[in-house]
Amino acid sequence: MPSKLYPFFSVIIFAILYLFTAAISLIIIVFVYLKIRPAIRFLSGIWARGIFLLMGKNIQVTGLENIQKNKKYLIVANHASLFDIVAIMSVFPRISWFGHERLLKVPVFGKILLMTDYVPFRREGIQSTRQMIAKLKDKSREHTVAIFPEGTRTTDGKIHDFYRGFIVLFRASDLEILPLTLNGFFQLKPKTRSTIDFGARLSIHIHKPLALTEVEKNSDSVISTIIKSKIQSQYLG
Repeated sequence: MPSKLYPFFSVIIFAILYLFTAAISLIIIVFVYLKIRPAIRFLSGIWARGIFLLMGKNIQVTGLENIQKNKKYLIVANHASLFDIVAIMSVFPRISWFGHERLLKVPVFGKILLMTDYVPFRREGIQSTRQMIAKLKDKSREHTVAIFPEGTRTTDGKIHDFYRGFIVLFRASDLEILPLTLNGFFQLKPKTRSTIDFGARLSIHIHKPLALTEVEKNSDSVISTIIKSKIQSQYLG
């Protein structure tokens, strides 16, 4: 597809994606009312994979051998696009998210997040932080938890410094950190551009998990550097 047509087709695709998301949300609401959690997770995975199918995009996933079936992890990944969340959900449908509260304000998409145990980040002081950590620990007993330690999407395509908040959960839970490297998503749809680049090649690399026992004697800043280095080692942009 010629790049000059991307803006036109972006409008069409975004309209289709919102309609698709709205339809899935309505179905999920039924299962929320019936309290059938497995069906909610299954439909969330269908929704996530469907988003990329509708865009005509395929995500190449490597490192699947590093995941143990039915084991829960603390996923830590670089963050470049709104589609990062959907991409990870397409691989890990049984997942709880920790991220900015503003994502809950995105039409329809925010509703999906709420129905999949999203824990919003609020800048309201120590008490709020303690409550969020408590919620995350509670979610981690049942689900894999995912965090973007950069805090927000990159605006220049580079992986920026990690906030060390995710290490609090790492030290307080039994979860191993599972680093993910997301490639191509900044090209696909960065924070600074409203159109989709349909020529982007998307991939996710799953690194070997890291247990607390391997690094617990290190400082938070050293652990953060170790995780960032792992993610950056496979980063192509």
